[in-house]
Amino acid sequence: MQFGANHFDVIILGAGASGLMCALTAAQRGRRVLVLEKANKVGKKILMSGGGRCNFTNHFVEADNFISANPHFCKAALTRYTQWDFIGMVERYGIAFEERKHSQLFCLDSAKDILNMLLDECAQAGAEIRSHCTIDKISALPEQAYSDKHAQENQRSRYQIALHQGQTPLKLECHSLVVATGALSIPSLGGSGLGYDIAKQFGIALTERQAGLVPFMFSDAMKPLCERLAGLALEVEVSCNKRQFTENMLFTHRGISGPAILQISNYWNPGNEIVVNLLPQLDIANWLHSAKQQQSKSLLRTVLAQQLSKGLVAELQTLWWPDSAELTLASFSDKQLAAIAEKLQHWRLKPSATEGYRTAEVTRGGVDTAAISSKTMEVKSQAGLYFIGEVLDVTGHLGGFNFQWAWSSGYSAGLAC
Repeated sequence: MQFGANHFDVIILGAGASGLMCALTAAQRGRRVLVLEKANKVGKKILMSGGGRCNFTNHFVEADNFISANPHFCKAALTRYTQWDFIGMVERYGIAFEERKHSQLFCLDSAKDILNMLLDECAQAGAEIRSHCTIDKISALPEQAYSDKHAQENQRSRYQIALHQGQTPLKLECHSLVVATGALSIPSLGGSGLGYDIAKQFGIALTERQAGLVPFMFSDAMKPLCERLAGLALEVEVSCNKRQFTENMLFTHRGISGPAILQISNYWNPGNEIVVNLLPQLDIANWLHSAKQQQSKSLLRTVLAQQLSKGLVAELQTLWWPDSAELTLASFSDKQLAAIAEKLQHWRLKPSATEGYRTAEVTRGGVDTAAISSKTMEVKSQAGLYFIGEVLDVTGHLGGFNFQWAWSSGYSAGLAC
């Protein structure tokens, strides 16, 4: 049985990382696939990621690199399509890449290489991609609408999509509908809540959502301090809610950012403190005690400037020992030095907020995985409806993990839809 021009086996909403992976996988199985993208061009988030170099996966991918109400949900997909599978495709295309800190893999040249690879795979397999598509309405077709006894199960239309492609209204039908719409992060690159609206329409629960992998802001005295230090980066250990990361922290005009801060933001909730160790490589108390013996005539700021920038030390001096600024180390009691060491090791900061979805790399939370098959990404109560990628309640750490989730979940749905 041949479909009409407006009938497809699979329609995928969203031409980002997960949507394109699903499209090429389904099309390679011989499915007639259409991808609908609302933006003027596809893969915008791929192109901007990793500073334009796309941190496309990581050499070490484990379930512990992901946050979800069900920490086991991601395991099946990550096992079905691993980082090595994606690396194999990258190598097959001859794309040059490098390993950076923490086993992160980046393109040597441009993120365009990854996007072009995915688009080439889609084209070879016959998947069609259309941009400038705005979804107006999605309807589940009643059973009688596709009860042709001669039609095979995988040829029946189960969903109808009313949309506008540019100014042109269209109605399309499909057997399988895959929601790969992304989430709320970085709306300028196409982030939206469409996937959540579709979930609600079909009675699928959502977990609480908030910005993830996002910088912090302050409304107290930390704000002007951060403004004065804007541009300064240093390696710290930052912890919150029993998680910790050792990476760079960057002072900004709004607050603090950098990889360590983006990582810990996934575990922070409004009202929480974060704890920063400014010298994670040192036993600070012992180091200051030794400095007192060996550099007794030096000022504390002079000694600390051997490890930290002078600008930061000057700010800390104003915070923690303003009345002793001109005293030599010999004049500090051991108790005073121990107290300063404790502050350096456990600088307690209380962000007022994050920068929000405008700059967040991901959205934490999403479509509740309890409603979804971990093997196929299909909604358990709604045949032929799939959710993949960031729209789901699966959030990866910084370091290529969110892309790996996109590849793995997209592949799993592509095998089933």
